[in-house]
Amino acid sequence: MKMQLITAIIQPDKLDDVREELVSAGISRITTSRVTGHGQHQDHLDSERLYRGQKVMPNLIPKVRIDIACNDEYVDVAIDAILRSAKHGSEGRIGDGKIFVTDLKRCIRIRTGETGETAI
Repeated sequence: MKMQLITAIIQPDKLDDVREELVSAGISRITTSRVTGHGQHQDHLDSERLYRGQKVMPNLIPKVRIDIACNDEYVDVAIDAILRSAKHGSEGRIGDGKIFVTDLKRCIRIRTGETGETAI
């Protein structure tokens, strides 16, 4: 069985919704991190600003990155859960995020040394 790594970049205010939707879909093993960046969405501030007490660079917008390592059978389940919950409103808006799916060649559980799909 193949393994995939799903990486989603979403708006910070959607993290709880996405996490709840993933758990409802049977996916509970996720990793999240706070990141900054920009795509089509442009921030028009010309100077540094504060976000949660830290200085952030202009034109870089706070986002959340979610990583999910899963077996093939859960890829579409995870993607559908993210799509249902990360969008703002029925039409969505610029900056709602992106989902990337990449092949995962190896996975090793440090504690037991298990590899492959059993390590996920």
